[in-house]
Order: sequence, then structure tokens, then C-alpha cells
Amino acid sequence: MCSLQALCSGLPLRPLPENRGRRAGVPHAPVRTPGLSPREEQLALKNALRYFPPDVQEVLAPEFAQELRLYGHVYMYRFCPDLEMRAYPVEQYPCRTRAAAAIMLMIMNNLDPAVAQFWLTMSYLAQMTEEQTLAMYSGHPLGLFPSSPEAPRLVITNGMVIPNYSSRTDYEKLFAMGVTMYGQMTAGSYCYIGPQGIVHGTVLTVLNAGRRYLGLQDLAGKVFVTSGLGGMSGAQAKAAVIVGCIGVIAEVDGAALMKRHRQGWLMEVTDSLDHCIGRLREARKRREVLSLGYHGNVVDLWERLVHELDTTGELLVDLGSDQTSCHNPFNGGYYPVQLSFAEAQSLMASDPTAFKGLVQESLRRHVSAINRLAREHFFFWDYGNAFLLEAQRAGADVGKPGANRTEFRYPSYVQHIMGDIFSQGFGPFRWVCTSGDPQDLAVTDRLATSALEEIVAAGVTPAVKLQYVDNIRWIREAAKHQLVVGSQARILYSDQKGRVAIALAFNQAIARGELKAPVVLSRDHHDVSGTDSPFRETSNIYDGSAFCADMAVQNFVGDAIRGATWVALHNGGGVGWGEVINGGFGLVLDGTEDAERKARRVLSWDVANGVARRCWSGSPTAYEVICQTMREDSGVVVTLPHAVADERVLQALRL
Repeated sequence: MCSLQALCSGLPLRPLPENRGRRAGVPHAPVRTPGLSPREEQLALKNALRYFPPDVQEVLAPEFAQELRLYGHVYMYRFCPDLEMRAYPVEQYPCRTRAAAAIMLMIMNNLDPAVAQFWLTMSYLAQMTEEQTLAMYSGHPLGLFPSSPEAPRLVITNGMVIPNYSSRTDYEKLFAMGVTMYGQMTAGSYCYIGPQGIVHGTVLTVLNAGRRYLGLQDLAGKVFVTSGLGGMSGAQAKAAVIVGCIGVIAEVDGAALMKRHRQGWLMEVTDSLDHCIGRLREARKRREVLSLGYHGNVVDLWERLVHELDTTGELLVDLGSDQTSCHNPFNGGYYPVQLSFAEAQSLMASDPTAFKGLVQESLRRHVSAINRLAREHFFFWDYGNAFLLEAQRAGADVGKPGANRTEFRYPSYVQHIMGDIFSQGFGPFRWVCTSGDPQDLAVTDRLATSALEEIVAAGVTPAVKLQYVDNIRWIREAAKHQLVVGSQARILYSDQKGRVAIALAFNQAIARGELKAPVVLSRDHHDVSGTDSPFRETSNIYDGSAFCADMAVQNFVGDAIRGATWVALHNGGGVGWGEVINGGFGLVLDGTEDAERKARRVLSWDVANGVARRCWSGSPTAYEVICQTMREDSGVVVTLPHAVADERVLQALRL
């Protein structure tokens, strides 16, 4: 068993570790078929071998070539560290600066131990001083470079290819050659905290969907149907319980479903549609709180709900969405209803073209069933996983007359449910207690709750108060439901005022010794200003700029110059490669005045940037926030769009 000290000492080369291949029982990416030419295969091997001295390349080259042939990528399984991958207490990491130790903790909390570059990254971080910055190019540690204590200790970019070469086909080849990687939201910037983040987002989304679509504050007896119980989507079952409704979640992978059941996130499971429908009827009648996992394809479930409606006249579902990884539908993100899970995995690798055809047929059936239910008092929304975009590409009936490029028959959850919340400056703020002590997390929960309650007591608008109250409720529920997976972390939605107040409370608690170790602040990129994504985060921006990525890039640069400990910029995320640019950050609070100053600067910019962009694009909510809050609290000075085009003028031009 290797130690943290050994892990941070560089690549183990003499002797080489034993090659144990792919480890059984560990989830792996689907087998890829990138279609590399012989020359491109040679290039992929050269790119992998460049990390190793000539005397070991003779041993490594054949196994790297085999991995490329078998899996479509060189994963370097020989170098998978023989160490439990988790967030160890920060003081256990060998380092020369506490910021580097915090970064190592965050990496180990979310990074699969599958690539040799991981060893090099940890080695660089162990050597780093406050006068150096590490540059990461799509997973490749470029090296330590001179900088200053005010500069970020780490700058990460993932998948930043030239726009004309940002297609899926290009990505598969570039990834197989080892020169780029998918910029998956928070994990890509070492800020993933497990499914708690999406639990919270789903709680707020379903609560606000009930208010908007059903006119209800209490969702008891109401049914939410969706699909996906994997890493992120697995949160849906727990969210349904927290909001007090009946959640029915379909999942084709039995292992993923049973994992959520063992964790207690799924109350019940079944592989029988008859039992599923019977249990659903019973729960509706009794107004039970229930999370029910259906082991099967969600298309079968939707079509059965249509059958029940057409034969009995009974509508058994009130709200619906989808949380499969539909942004990656042809590589394991969405499984076709025509095949079993095992059959689909086999066909995906052996005949990608046939697999794609079945996926698109399945999407058409999926949408057809939803359309039938939506003619009744049932409401569906796109959860930002590119479901409607991929359905449109498959020829499904998702069109909306007179719509622009980002609109479909059903709205994205940003357009109808969360858009105004972002415009108010509320988004997913998070923190990690680097001590690893649950008691520290309990202290931060108390401090955050008090900070938000004080803001409410001082007076806020009714709409803002509703968001604060929802999030105070969330913190209390989160502690009850044991949502920590991995690091001792918490997430909530907060605006600029709330984030700064929470950060200052934490920093003062560290200085007093009330918290045992530094706290890392971050957020989901799915935030007020972190992400430009026309089919999700910026789908409610109608001035034509939804496809522009200035906001995310400005966010990345702005956080860097204001003192973030690390910053990240990615192509790719929850809606797919080439469909999104997102920027993220990490900020270490250590109890010093310097940390307080940086927190004020970074957190204010991180929110104000997005509110100002939404204000400029015509959001009246964002305009109100700029006028009433940001100018007072932050000295924000922007040229506000105080007028709109006169419709009579436009009509006179006969446009």
C-alpha cells in the first residue's frame, strides 16, 4: 500500500509497479471507438510515453497499445495508485504551502486514480511554494512557473480546442490521442463533492416547479418521474424525499440502482412495471413520501403511464424530467429501450452506427409518450442534460412554433424554474472542511444558517426572502439526511451578500480556533456567472448572446486577478462537448486578513459578473438586483440598459 508521501514523490519507475489492469468492481468509462488512423494511433502512444524515460518505454509501449485497442484510450492502469482515494485531513499532505495541500485534498476527493499524470501533479504540488503557479493543460501538468503570492497557485484548462474543431468526432480522436479531456464542470476544477450538489439543486428545482406549474407549496401525494441513478442523477431519489413527494426513478444499470438502495437514497426498488404502477397508486392515495427505483428503461415506464391514462383515464404523474447523461447519448449516456443493458453495451462497442440508430429511435418514443401525457395536467422540463436537443436531432416532436434556437416545446429548467433565481444572484455556493472532521462541518452549518438568518432579519425583498428561507431549510435537512459523500462538504444557493457573510464567518471561526483547519470555498459551475451554455445556464437570455462565452471567460480571468487560490476554464460539462464553456475557482480560507480580503473580492465578482450580464440582456429581475443591492453593497458601476426598443419604431421599419 502506497503512502501520501510516496504519492507526492513523483512517478514510481524503479521498479515499475505491477500492472494489474482494469480493476474489477470499479466503474469504468464505456469502451470507445475513436476510429484513429495508424498514424494517429502512433501519435497517441508517443503522447503517452513522453512522461517516461527510455529505459522503461519498452515495457510500457505494448500495454499502452493494448489499452488503446481495447478501450479507445491509454489509461495507464499500471500506475493506478495502491492507496485509498479519499480526502485525507489536510495536515497529512506533504507540502510547502497550505494552499497546495488543500488542492491535493480536493483532487483526491474527485479524481479517479487512472492516469500517470496524477502522480506528477501531486509531486508538483508537494514542491510548490507561494511564489509558483502550476499550469494544467487538459490533465497534463505543464510545470511550476514563477509567479507571486497574489496569483493563483493553480491554473486549469480542459478541452479548450479551436471552435471549428469542437465536434464530438474531433473530441473522440483528441481524447484517444491523449491531448485533451472533457471539461466536466466541478470535477474538472477539483471541486466535485459527490451527489450532494445535485441533491440540493434538484430540491430547489422540484420545489419551484411545484410552485410554478402546480401552484403548490406542499408536494405531498404529487408524483415526480425521471430517470438516472448514476453519480449525479442518483441524487434525484433523495431530493424527492426531502421535498416530500413521490419520486419514481428508472435506471437501466442494476449496480447503480442497488448502490443507491444500499446507501438509503432509494427507499424501495422493483424490476416489475406492474408492481411499480401499483405501488405508485398506493402512495398517491396515502400521500406518502416515497422514492421508488424502477430497474428498467424509462421509456417503458413513460409508455406504461400513457397506457394507464388511455385505458383508465387516470393520470398518475404530475411532474417529469430526465437526468440521463443525454449530452453523451452514443457512448453510454443514454440506453435504447429496444435492448437490455448488457446488449446495449456490447452493440455500442461493436457497431456504433447501429447503436446510434436505436438510441435515436428510443428518443423519439420517449418524447412521444411525454407529449401524450403533457396534453393533460402534467408538466415536463428539460433538466439541462441536452435531452431535448438530442431528441430534436433524432427527429422527435419537440418543436415549438416561432421558437428561437434555444427553445423547444418544453422549457429548460433555467428558462422557467431557476432563471429568475440566477438573475437575483442566487446560485450553488459550496465549501469543504479540510480537517475532514464532521464536527467542523456541523460548525459551518451553524455559522452559515446564522449568517443567512441575520440578512433576512435586516430586511430583504419577498422574492429574495423566499430563497433564503428555502436554503436555511435545506441546511437543516441536509444534516438530517447524511448527504456527505467523501469530503466534509456542504452546498447551498446564495447570493453575493450571503456568500460574503458566510465566508467572513468561516474565516473568523478559523482564526478563533473554532474550526480546526482551513475551509475551501467553491461552487458548481452551474451558477450565476460561471457558465455560458445556450441550452441550460444561458437559455433564458434572449438578446441573441446565449451562444457567446464572454461571461465564463471573464469569470475565470476575473477570479484569478482578485485572488482565487485556483481557477479553471473548460469546454464541456453537463450538456456536452462543444455545447458549453464554464469557469470555476477554489479559494482557501485560513483565518488571515489576506484571506478575508480575497474572499470579499472574489465572491463579489463571481456573482456580480453574471447578474450584470443578465441585466444587460434584458432580465428585469437582474436589473432590480443591480439597482437595489449591488450598487449599495459592492460599489458596482455599470451602464444599465434603461430602455428597450420601441415596438412602434420596429413595426414602422416592417422588420
